[in-house]
Amino acid sequence: MSPPRLALVMGDAAGIGPELFVRLLAEPAVRARAAILGIGDARVLARGMEQAGVRPAIAVERDLDAALARATVGAPAFWDRGDCDPADCPPARVSAAAGLAALEAYRAALDLARAGRIDAITFTPFNKQAIRLVHRSYEDEVVEAVEHLGIRTPCAEFNVIAAFWNARVTSHVPLKDVAGLLSVERIVERIAMTRDALAAAGIARPRIAVAALNPHAGEGGAFGREEIEVIGPAVARARELGLPAEGPFPADTVFVRAKAGAFDAVVTMYHDQGQIAIKLLGFESGVTVLWGLPVPVTTPAHGTAFDIVGTRKAALGPSLEAVRIALAMAGSR
Repeated sequence: MSPPRLALVMGDAAGIGPELFVRLLAEPAVRARAAILGIGDARVLARGMEQAGVRPAIAVERDLDAALARATVGAPAFWDRGDCDPADCPPARVSAAAGLAALEAYRAALDLARAGRIDAITFTPFNKQAIRLVHRSYEDEVVEAVEHLGIRTPCAEFNVIAAFWNARVTSHVPLKDVAGLLSVERIVERIAMTRDALAAAGIARPRIAVAALNPHAGEGGAFGREEIEVIGPAVARARELGLPAEGPFPADTVFVRAKAGAFDAVVTMYHDQGQIAIKLLGFESGVTVLWGLPVPVTTPAHGTAFDIVGTRKAALGPSLEAVRIALAMAGSR
């Protein structure tokens, strides 16, 4: 089997993304596992090298086909899009120039995935505020990919730490709307996608817990009936379909069990229900995985960290793990 082709997208030019990008390209283990195509602006790449204090060998090409041809295992290539003048995106400042360049580089990688020219995408952190300066309705990377590619099949976002994966049934919506957005079908769909994503990542027999919505899992209906009328039936339906789901479990204890190794993933009902646990237990190591797109897409779960730009304090671990997961999932396809 040929080695995977990874599109490595430079994130927001004003954050720690360029430094992380360069440090990834300097890692022998990363270079040895894939044919890497970097995507961004060569001027920002040069700034990233200065920030990182390393200068990995990389072939820079303005022509996409030439860059793809030169990207081989052990020898990354960089597609210089020439669309982000560093003077327009000073470090540690939100700028439309940085937001637009990151968004367009991401879209370009998605186009390559749709065309079958790459097998996985990893991007260093975006800044949503910067992107919204040029795309006011921007919600998140999943929604952007779905809209850009015209995808009509289900897609999901997972947050991953060493202990377990987290999937969520609803995401970036007001908390007051969550209960009305839950349905048996939607929960079963998310359980199935979680099983498939875990299997693709190398977990052959995943164990999936499903969190309740209400305190104490509703306490038999005393604190809400969603567990009785929606979540419980969804778990039962999932099990009828052969999916390895258990629950619903109270959200304030299910993560204790997952941390102890009882489960490989927890499906939560809303954004912060899982994110609080993930960021408390693994803020320095978390990875975000987008699933249901033409190729697996990953990114470190942290942000652009404007407060440490240029200090060489950015932790590389989450970016390394993002690449590892992307390549593992690409290899399973």
